Amino acid sequence: MNHIDLFILDMTEWACRKFQLLTGKTNVWLAVQLTNLSIIVYFVWAGLYFWSTELWLRVLVGLFCGGVFYALTQTIFKVSIEEYEANAYRRVAKGFRNPRRVRDAQLRMSFVTLAILLWYPVALVYFNLRVRIVLLSYFLVLLTTVLLYLLACDPLPPCAGKVREWILVIAAGQRQRSRSHSAQFSSPA
Repeated sequence: MNHIDLFILDMTEWACRKFQLLTGKTNVWLAVQLTNLSIIVYFVWAGLYFWSTELWLRVLVGLFCGGVFYALTQTIFKVSIEEYEANAYRRVAKGFRNPRRVRDAQLRMSFVTLAILLWYPVALVYFNLRVRIVLLSYFLVLLTTVLLYLLACDPLPPCAGKVREWILVIAAGQRQRSRSHSAQFSSPA
């Protein structure tokens, strides 16, 4: 299982580095975006799922979601993406690998195992019994698995990204064409 974990981790790091070269955004940025997505999915699901239940259950779920949101503001949302990225850049500049590569290996393998073993039972329950909660739970397992792999990667040094460069070149070309076009029509004949 260690070989599978290392293979997935190496492929994830390769993909993250390609993404960073294209966009300038690191694996840390991707991980924060996935965390935000999973939080939004969780709160929307809780709101929709318990909307038609009894009032006391809605209040209980609302209090629980409020507690989870407060805990998130005290932990995950307390540190900015830039600070996380700066820490990763400092660690890489010193020549250190990401400690999560080793520290979270057992957790990553557990989630990969869950993702592989649960897809069939989840599909069976969802399509035969129409129980939506299992689909959401499986989606959150997949998001957590991807998140664990993203957090274990090391970013490249900061770069602007090729997409940004392409957009700047296209924008500069558009400005140049509009200037020459307006100069052509504004010059007296």
